[in-house]
Amino acid sequence: MKLLKEKILDEGVALSDTVLKVDHFLNHQIDPVLMVEIGKAFKERFASEKITKILTLESSGIAPSVMAGLEFGVPVIFARKRKSLTLSEGLLTSNVYSYTKQETNTIAVADKFLSDEDSVLIIDDFLANGEAAHALVDIVQQAGSDIAGIGIVIEKSFQSGGGKLRNAGHRVESLARIASLEDGKIEFLSEVHA
Repeated sequence: MKLLKEKILDEGVALSDTVLKVDHFLNHQIDPVLMVEIGKAFKERFASEKITKILTLESSGIAPSVMAGLEFGVPVIFARKRKSLTLSEGLLTSNVYSYTKQETNTIAVADKFLSDEDSVLIIDDFLANGEAAHALVDIVQQAGSDIAGIGIVIEKSFQSGGGKLRNAGHRVESLARIASLEDGKIEFLSEVHA
């Protein structure tokens, strides 16, 4: 996705060989115009799927998921990372390790929002080692729902997550695939979808 790649090059910062900071438009401050285009891009990539729900993880996955939800005309569910007094029974849970925060969280979705009749598109902001995506896949499988695919805003292709998910048979569509962050330089992987 050309607009996203330009934004990454203009405003993203490679903090190390493995960490890309995009807080100017995705992870802290959100660029709504870019989010609208991201929603359209996910709709284009998954147009052939009969999606009934979109599932993401709080908090950075919510904005792109809501825009995709508008395009598909379906509800968006976000897995909660923190315990809530209003979310205590009938939960689908899984554990996810955050590389950037160096901690493990239990994520939860109320089971009333997913059923064996749903076809779910999982969307997340980043794909690195695949921990968050695997946890979301686990929740969808617990519900008996079908996985229509996994949409990723930014994939760090030099890390193992994308390969693991694709090898497990999941369709993964990433809007920007980073080949390298070495020496502070952001390089993209050549791909068919530009």
